[in-house]
Amino acid sequence: MRLIIFLFSLCLSPFSWGDTAIIAHRGASAYLPEHTLEAAILAHGMNAHYIEQDLVLSADGIPVVLHDIHLDTITNVESVFPDRHRDDGRYYVIDFTLAELQELRVHERQTTDGQQVYPRRYPGQSPYRIATFEQHIQLIQGLNMRRDKAIGLYPEIKAPKFHQTEGQDISAIVVELLKKYDLNHPEANLYVQCFDFKEVKRLRTELGLKAPLVQLIGENDWQESGTDYEWLKTADGLVEVARYADGIGPWYHQLVNIENGQLSTTELARLAHQQGLLVHTYTLRADQLPEDVSFTQLSDYLIDTLGVDGIFTDFPDRLVIHQKPGR
Repeated sequence: MRLIIFLFSLCLSPFSWGDTAIIAHRGASAYLPEHTLEAAILAHGMNAHYIEQDLVLSADGIPVVLHDIHLDTITNVESVFPDRHRDDGRYYVIDFTLAELQELRVHERQTTDGQQVYPRRYPGQSPYRIATFEQHIQLIQGLNMRRDKAIGLYPEIKAPKFHQTEGQDISAIVVELLKKYDLNHPEANLYVQCFDFKEVKRLRTELGLKAPLVQLIGENDWQESGTDYEWLKTADGLVEVARYADGIGPWYHQLVNIENGQLSTTELARLAHQQGLLVHTYTLRADQLPEDVSFTQLSDYLIDTLGVDGIFTDFPDRLVIHQKPGR
């Protein structure tokens, strides 16, 4: 409770929101370990428009808020359950029940050799634990009521094909949970997102998802799914996306050419807007920027020149403060 009071004491100054949605990427993940309830609390206090939750399933079919299907780079699983890895040496979320997952402690993201990915972020071990999607829903709805806010959720369905091969239908489970909280309708204060275009279509046509839906766009060599992202970025591809989704979520390098500190536009944002699609770009990090480009320069370009409709950021406070009144 003292932590919660302290977090809000840092963040309660008023501000004027503009037209560009500020999406807290994995919560206020630049300041506290990603996807923890504490990171979500801090993001809420920073007045982001939306707070993101990446979703994977436990062995007992509970959506938990974690970015990866693996546990070893963001928890102490190797200390608590040293023998529970698979033959590839990785610890998979879906091999652990919710009760087991909640025995773990979440730490700042590390590489596979134990080095912190962002060295200046939250140091060392932490007392924070894995939370369920339902806990995040209840937390954000409760804070909205108490603070008289309308901050939304932004869940991502992770690796649906992987879950299916493991005998779990993550998309169907998430849709049912949204229905439970009256979040499955076009006016719901959330966006559902997914990298897998086949699953985006399935969400709309088979699973009855009525809430706003975003097609994430990666690079083909990331192997996020079997989707051909190069085709999705074309005019024809975006026509097809618009049949099912309300927006796209591209990497900002797909929207902006950056060379020697100079920025220029690609056609993607314009083509998407022509199809009536929102453009929510990811991920703006003050501690991971292209060479010779500042946080302010890049965010200004995305908002003022490209007219993006939303920005994912690990630093929601910096975009809230930076965003000009009336935008």
